Amino acid sequence: MNNRLLLMILMSPLFVSCCIFPGRQNPAFNFTENDQGIQVSEKGIPVFFYQQKTKLLAGKYNCNNYLHPVYSLSGDTLTEESPEDHLNHRGIFWSWHQHFIDNQSVGEGWLLESIYQDISEVRKEFIKGNAQLNLTVLWKSSLFQNGKPYIEEKTKITVYPEDKYIRKIDFEISLIALVPNVQIGGSDDEKGYGGFCTRVKMPDGLVFTSTDGPVTPQNTQINAGPWMDISGKYGRKGETSGFAILCHPGTPNYPAPWILRQKGSMQNIVFPGRERINVPMEKPIVLRYRFIIHNGNSASVYLPAMQLEYEKM
Repeated sequence: MNNRLLLMILMSPLFVSCCIFPGRQNPAFNFTENDQGIQVSEKGIPVFFYQQKTKLLAGKYNCNNYLHPVYSLSGDTLTEESPEDHLNHRGIFWSWHQHFIDNQSVGEGWLLESIYQDISEVRKEFIKGNAQLNLTVLWKSSLFQNGKPYIEEKTKITVYPEDKYIRKIDFEISLIALVPNVQIGGSDDEKGYGGFCTRVKMPDGLVFTSTDGPVTPQNTQINAGPWMDISGKYGRKGETSGFAILCHPGTPNYPAPWILRQKGSMQNIVFPGRERINVPMEKPIVLRYRFIIHNGNSASVYLPAMQLEYEKM
């Protein structure tokens, strides 16, 4: 090969993109943007849509920074947005009722009353064959210093290729205070719900399964282990499918308790609960969860092994 031909190959766009910057190309995944947010697709099939722009739900709730629609492996919409029973619920989201600075409430984060999220950066990347969204979100309140940011959220959402009738999506949510004496907490009642939430469709006959077998939803928190599977007859064909949520041991309250609902609400892996916690300025709070979409019921997916795999990451 002569020097001129070698130089032409080395400088070709295909060589540069595939060899020099391998993380920027992926033949399977694709990001599609519009004025509302970003859709992640694999081989032309949508996986989820990330709602980046603030969206007014039910004429009342200004919401962004959530996933909806999230699709089943059959292409059906798994999540719900602003359902009649809870107009503020929105796909997969993470939220807290109590937001305090210097022991003073600065708003209600669950309903986004006086609180809003300013998405300052979204980076789209391909990492080791996976698609990844890296988000920087500034939490602000109209009740605190004219909207000065008081928490910086950095969230990483990693989408893995569909594999043997499952899809894994990892969430890593990092929170650090930008001002002193910031606290967050769940609902100020016996439920204490707040944190990572999934508002999904709820067909009749939902089955909840965890480490010790079937779980019966209750009004308050349930200690059932580090993972929970929720399966039912989702989709147009009425076939059984579902999803599981796994908690990583690096999450501060591992194994976190659960709030589960058979009808008319969302499924929540609780953090931190009713009692408020301090959000440090020096070292962030990091919450890590894995969301697994699958065909069949919990017996179709060996979740104990998947939990062990996740814990080793």
